[in-house]
Amino acid sequence: MEQQISQQEPSTGFGTLAERRGNSRFPLQEEVKYRVLQSRNKPVAGAGKTLNIGSHGILFTTENQLPIGHVVELSVDWPAMLDGTCALKFVAVGRVVRSDPHRAAVRIDRYQFKTRGGAAMRAAGR
Repeated sequence: MEQQISQQEPSTGFGTLAERRGNSRFPLQEEVKYRVLQSRNKPVAGAGKTLNIGSHGILFTTENQLPIGHVVELSVDWPAMLDGTCALKFVAVGRVVRSDPHRAAVRIDRYQFKTRGGAAMRAAGR
C-alpha cells in the first residue's frame, strides 16, 4: 500500500482564523505605530500599515516579528474626523496572538479614540 504525503506550505496561522471568526473585519489601510509594553529586552517598537481591523482585533504589517503573548500598544491615524474638523487617532492595547517577520495580529483588550492635536491637523492640511 502506497502512502501519499501531502506537500503543503507551512502555515503561519493567518489564513485559517478568518473562517472561524464570528465578527467582521474591515479592510482599513492606515499608518500604525506599535510598541511592546513591559519588554524585558531592548524596547520593541516600529511602524507599519493596518491590513484589517475589527471590534476585537487588528492585523497589521510590522518592521520586525513581535513576540506572541506580549502586550502591545497600537496607535492608528483614524480616517474619520470628529465633527468633520478634528483629526482622530485610535489607540488600542492588546495581546499578540499571531506573528511572523512581516505582520502581526493583536486581540484588542481595550481602546479609545484621541484627538491628534494641532500639528497633525496642520500636516493633514486642515
